Amino acid sequence: MINFEFYNPTKVIFGKGVEAEAGKVIKEMGGHKVLVHFGGDYLQKSGTLDRIHQGLTEAGLEYVDLGGVVPNPRLGLVKEGIRLCREEGVDFLLPIGGGSAIDSAKGIGYGLANDFELEDLLLGKTATDKIAPIGCISTIAATGSETSNSMVITIEDGMLKRSYNHDCARPKFAIMNPELTYTLPAYQTSSGASDIMMHTMERYFTNTKDVDLIDRMAEGLLVSVREAALTAVKDPENYEARATLMWAGSLSHNGLTGTGRVSDFASHKIEHELGGMFDVAHGAGLCAVWGSWARYVYKTNPARFAQFAVRVFDAAQNFYDTEATALKGIEAWENWCRSIGMPTSLRELGVTPTDAQIEEMAEKCVATGGGHVGFFQTLYKEDVIKIFQMAR
Repeated sequence: MINFEFYNPTKVIFGKGVEAEAGKVIKEMGGHKVLVHFGGDYLQKSGTLDRIHQGLTEAGLEYVDLGGVVPNPRLGLVKEGIRLCREEGVDFLLPIGGGSAIDSAKGIGYGLANDFELEDLLLGKTATDKIAPIGCISTIAATGSETSNSMVITIEDGMLKRSYNHDCARPKFAIMNPELTYTLPAYQTSSGASDIMMHTMERYFTNTKDVDLIDRMAEGLLVSVREAALTAVKDPENYEARATLMWAGSLSHNGLTGTGRVSDFASHKIEHELGGMFDVAHGAGLCAVWGSWARYVYKTNPARFAQFAVRVFDAAQNFYDTEATALKGIEAWENWCRSIGMPTSLRELGVTPTDAQIEEMAEKCVATGGGHVGFFQTLYKEDVIKIFQMAR
């Protein structure tokens, strides 16, 4: 186990009906005028937005709405939000939704607190530790952005999906009512569960030695999500399955399962280019590429993949052939993906990139890491090209 710092100050308010507490909590935290930030019209149709508005009013808070968030949130809307907040004197941000709404609000928060072009932050040309205060109401179990330090925004010019990570971006509070996820389509539930799995798997596949404590925590999370996803897809109003997924989403990406080790995140970098070019659901995109990444790199540390197979997917250990056991785990992951309706190839995802598009994605991918990505096995442009080709 290597040295680490773990910091997660987000206040979590979890359970049935807790979204009614948003106004009270914002007032306690010093907010006066709130930007309510969300995606489509479901919140209005369901009455959820009205309930939240009522809670803000009862707490004596003013608010202004900004809808329009889409999956893979766009920089254009972030800039519109920055302008609106400055005009209206907003001092607290309240995204309602999943990672897209929360990340979009984080982008607005960075823009409000700093005097720079947000593109420069996303492209690594500048840095900051300042952000306007954010609290969130989570309605999707997926990205873990409600307690994470990360933000992912798509720059429309070039469709570049880029991230910025800093602990200042961890929301002040996260309100999490699993009941708000009951009406999610099965595909979105499955895509979210896959993203949760991947956030822990990106940290699990490491070459750092003597990390069994966090390994066991990660494996417990992965097994629980694996089972809860199957239940939630078949029984959407199963509260315990939904609660497991929602809490696991936060635990998977708040940094805990990455403590004491070097994490990888190559699959995320690869999918970011796929999502940027083809605008696919993030979790589904991860499912489409992970098996190919795994088959490309597993020989770097087959024992780690074998451990994953045995402990997470109950594969039988072949004591004479570690690589065979490792491959069983990769196959088991892909079978699980299919069982919840997720793709395991680009074809199943519905995208057919040309050789030129694959080369472009690979080049953009490694450019974010100074010419390479990944830590489990360092990947260069040609490696990423081969992984995309394997994933077809």
